[in-house]
Amino acid sequence: MKALLIYPEFPDTYWSFRHALPFEGKRAAFPPLGLLTVSALLPRTWERRLVDLNVGRLRASDIEWADIILVTAMLVQKESLQEVVRRCKERGKLVVIGGPYVTTSAESIPEADHIFLGEAEETLPQFVRDLERGEAQRIYQATTRPSLSITPVPDFGLCEFKHYSAMSLQYSRGCPFNCEFCDIIEIYGRVPRTKSNAQVLAELDALHDAGWRGTVFIVDDNFIGNKKQVRLLLPALAEWQERHQHPFELLTEASLNLADDLELLDEMRRAGFRRVFLGIETPVAESLKEAQKKQNMHGDMLDSVKRIQSYGMEVMAGFIVGFDTDPEDIFERQINFIRESAIPLAMVGILTALPDTQLWRRLKEEGRLLAESSGENTNCTLNFVPKMDAAQLIAGYQSIMRTIYNSREYYQRTLECLRRISGDGPAPNHYTLLNGALSMARIALRLGILDSERREFWRFFRRVTSEHREKFAESMRLAAMGYHFRKLAEAYG
Repeated sequence: MKALLIYPEFPDTYWSFRHALPFEGKRAAFPPLGLLTVSALLPRTWERRLVDLNVGRLRASDIEWADIILVTAMLVQKESLQEVVRRCKERGKLVVIGGPYVTTSAESIPEADHIFLGEAEETLPQFVRDLERGEAQRIYQATTRPSLSITPVPDFGLCEFKHYSAMSLQYSRGCPFNCEFCDIIEIYGRVPRTKSNAQVLAELDALHDAGWRGTVFIVDDNFIGNKKQVRLLLPALAEWQERHQHPFELLTEASLNLADDLELLDEMRRAGFRRVFLGIETPVAESLKEAQKKQNMHGDMLDSVKRIQSYGMEVMAGFIVGFDTDPEDIFERQINFIRESAIPLAMVGILTALPDTQLWRRLKEEGRLLAESSGENTNCTLNFVPKMDAAQLIAGYQSIMRTIYNSREYYQRTLECLRRISGDGPAPNHYTLLNGALSMARIALRLGILDSERREFWRFFRRVTSEHREKFAESMRLAAMGYHFRKLAEAYG
């Protein structure tokens, strides 16, 4: 059996990093971890190919080669998914689809031969057995949330490392909190499940043995959702990094209450965590309460951000405008918080009601839903009727983006971030002189010569070389990322 695994294309979003990747000579930020895991669940006798539309095109010859085609997608990839399924079905191929978008939006997914709803660790092997007997069902619905102890090491060898900025692995699924707008708790539940230490280290071994050196994104939606298990993992993770001379720089997502646990922060620093994405959402207490984001209401959020930064971790964060209780000055308050927190990579979006979330159900009952969400909260398209005037909301959002990604504003925030981040953790050992020189040449050409904001870049460059020379590589990465976000801000008005 020849299996073709296809990953649909992402539009230009915060997480695509499309305008920053060329500086690194990369095509995509991360590989499709879900499909690499699916591949590992298939029989070893099957042949496999991966086509990631974010790094290459889907050729007719790829489709013709396959006996079966497996596709997964998130909501933001739905248009690309539809096109992939259409092309494959036109050629009479057996098409199987699954993933988060399919699970939460079954009524609007494209026609496919077999559909997987929920997590596939138990249902995919059943499908393979049914297929071999000629008894495959159209829909496979996971009846339980499986233990991650049965999740195999992803088939990392299926992707070409050279195209990606970072590799991914997953430690846990689920989150203990109850944010109204979040679909993670609907898909994966509120009781975080984790892999064992041995499983995580086996995945690190697989990446290391395959030759990867660089950033590894632990893609959990809340890495510290199960603190008891994380406390057991981190010492083993730190020991693995030390034994292998720190080949990986770690990045993850966590809840803001990470700042309350100094022991955990210290263990993460020892393990090599250098960046963490937080869901801050809003500095307005009433809006946090509306969103059921109570975990952000137990202390001063600015102090929490500073504390995390002091442990050597750059803080990235998500922010939202459009809550019913947002005051008239929400836009200025968001700008001020982002500025004072020295968060360079601030993902600001307009509230969107994702399918089958608590927010979606509430707005539906109130008659305020307008359309299915695109899954992209930065494109100024509302899928519900806000309490604030819609035009005011969109204009205010655009003013935030124009302000925080104005070059002078962004570079100043970045310099303050560099000042706050301590450099006393173990240094990653993966940079090469050639790659660094090539990236610097691209940055100097684009940002220092061709870009209209080149004066601001050179002003930033001079400050970095005089004040933060030991963080030069990080500063240039952040300069490239700022270019990406400035382009997004320009695209959205």
